[in-house]
Amino acid sequence: MEGQKTVNFVRLLSDESVESTLSSDSCEYYQTEIYDLLPSVQAARSQQNSYDTLKSREAYQGGPGSEEGPFSTDNQSRGPRAKVSLQPLRNLAISMQGKRGARERRKMQISNIGFWESWRRTQSINRKRIWVHMRGAGSSLLPWKQTLHKIQARFGIGVKSYFVFLRYLIYLNLLHCALVGGFILGPTAYYGTNSTESLRFGSSDSMLDFLLGSGFLARSPVFFGFYTSGSLVLDCLNTPLLYIAGILSIFFLSFIMVVHRTTVGYKHTWMLEKRTNMNVSFKILCGWDYNIQDPTAAKLKHSFIRNDLKLFLEEQSFTLRKAQRTLGQKVRLYLLRLILNLIVIVLLGGAFYLIYFSTTTSIKEQENGPKDWFLNLVLQYLSPITITFVNLFLPQIFCKISSFEDYSLTVQVNATLVRSIFLKLVSLGIYLFFLFKTLKEKQHTCRENQIGTEMYKLCIFNFLTTFCNTFFVNYPRKLLQEKRPSCLLAWLFGKQRFLIPFKVLDLVYIQTVLWVGVYYCPLLPLIGLVTLLVTFYIQKFSVLRCCVAEQRMFRASNSSVLFHFMLLLGLLMAVAAPVIDYNLVKGENTISCGPFKNKTTPFNVTDVCVKSLPKSAQTVLAYMSSQAFALPLLLAEIIILTSYVSRGRANRKAIERLKEMLIMCSSDKRFLVKQHATLLRGQKNSNRVRPVAVEQNTTLHGAP
Repeated sequence: MEGQKTVNFVRLLSDESVESTLSSDSCEYYQTEIYDLLPSVQAARSQQNSYDTLKSREAYQGGPGSEEGPFSTDNQSRGPRAKVSLQPLRNLAISMQGKRGARERRKMQISNIGFWESWRRTQSINRKRIWVHMRGAGSSLLPWKQTLHKIQARFGIGVKSYFVFLRYLIYLNLLHCALVGGFILGPTAYYGTNSTESLRFGSSDSMLDFLLGSGFLARSPVFFGFYTSGSLVLDCLNTPLLYIAGILSIFFLSFIMVVHRTTVGYKHTWMLEKRTNMNVSFKILCGWDYNIQDPTAAKLKHSFIRNDLKLFLEEQSFTLRKAQRTLGQKVRLYLLRLILNLIVIVLLGGAFYLIYFSTTTSIKEQENGPKDWFLNLVLQYLSPITITFVNLFLPQIFCKISSFEDYSLTVQVNATLVRSIFLKLVSLGIYLFFLFKTLKEKQHTCRENQIGTEMYKLCIFNFLTTFCNTFFVNYPRKLLQEKRPSCLLAWLFGKQRFLIPFKVLDLVYIQTVLWVGVYYCPLLPLIGLVTLLVTFYIQKFSVLRCCVAEQRMFRASNSSVLFHFMLLLGLLMAVAAPVIDYNLVKGENTISCGPFKNKTTPFNVTDVCVKSLPKSAQTVLAYMSSQAFALPLLLAEIIILTSYVSRGRANRKAIERLKEMLIMCSSDKRFLVKQHATLLRGQKNSNRVRPVAVEQNTTLHGAP
């Protein structure tokens, strides 16, 4: 045919569907004919028929009916409406030909709209481009970017998540240092009345004071007792008020940042894990990490995927085995779990009593008089040593106990993490409670300085433990593995692995200590910032030089929400610690040092400021602090939460509908490919029959 055009079909699943010689007219007719056979159209029409039936019943019964249903035939005939995206063309996931067409459509649309709308869209695109460039420039300035890429290339994204979390804590403490400098150090340096004699290194001072937090360090701006009221004595602007405003701003901004990270992590986990966690095809086809460059790391990633599949199969077999348990097996298993949980409770109780005993013994021995410097150092660090010993060994015992409880592997890891979280946070809380109670009975001259000293020693000893564990335990262990691999000690010690959950638990613990001690030791965030910076390089040396990668894949997205939730619990503990402290000594004595000297509680400084305000402002503040304001506030919170829950439900319904649309699109593609292959096969058969018919006609016409 002369007017015949060739239409090429590419990327089809059939082996025979390489190209087609259908004319454009026949192709158009075929498309209009096959449109009614698409699975998506048939499904939509079945829903439309059911809706029309329901509508006719309502009309017959006199009930209300809507004029247009959710599936209108007009919308089906028109198909999906093409929307012009305001995104830059290079961000659109379409081919170059599609981008050219989109650009032409944009030009035509701009010519059809007014000047103001055209200018608004152009400015929106420019703002998005500027924001993308700013984000790219900001990400290029992030420290340790190449180091994180190197760690991820060798050990995967799980180990990298630990260092990203550590970098986040460094940023957080840097913000704390800025707030302390602006609210506390700056006003004290300018308006303070402290003499410079206290900042001189005296003859009675020694270098040991930097470990004990005594002597020269106790007189420095590190601790609470250094700060005084100063010469800034306005009613609503004075040094004590700025001190408490700085501490509250640290807690408030930390709360906002941690809650934001927790919600973002939860949303990411819900979108990623809930939809693809049990999809084996996703694990096989989309589980590769394309940032890996090292061949050894590639082999390790293969083992990760293989072990992840094995973990999935083990969980499935565990589910089957759990469903087949008899009543007697369930009773024996529950009794075993009860006994193991009692053992866990006994271990926790013993650990808490050990912390109480070490705290009381340390304080009593310090008051008995001078001793040898080494014995004094051990007694001063008796409580930090006990807490570190408990936090180091009990999680390993919990890990062994969970293996006997016949849980799935995921539940075993989560149970160990929850018990370890409870141990670390509650041990710190028990230590603080007994410390507050003991200092209340002994009536120290400046009990805030003593509490700050204990937090300082916890921070220093945790850093020393990390340093010694890396360079005096892990590194010699690695050298023994390399030099004498057949040695008995090398076989007994085994290979050192970077256990990510327990490492992150240590970071959460030390950040909780920094938050608890920031009121009693305002420069503790600066000390924590320095220790975390050095810890970053120590752990980098440990993971790159001393450790081998874990054979079981650690899912960073599974536990990131749990880790940030632990951080939030630590922050709440830090906020509650000063409140509990002053409630224990309420009415018995006043604060003997610091900016709140001769006051019962730190919040007494706000009374003078409130009384100096106008009567209307005092009335508003009194109403906001009364119970009458609590009911409207509670109702407003309920309304806001209800709106968010409704929005979440609507989003979930939209996600489910989009998933159904994707499934129907896949069904349409498969159906079209099948029909196209059938059509080509029929054409090929007709082409084979046609030469035979022509040859027969030639033979018949040529016969005499």
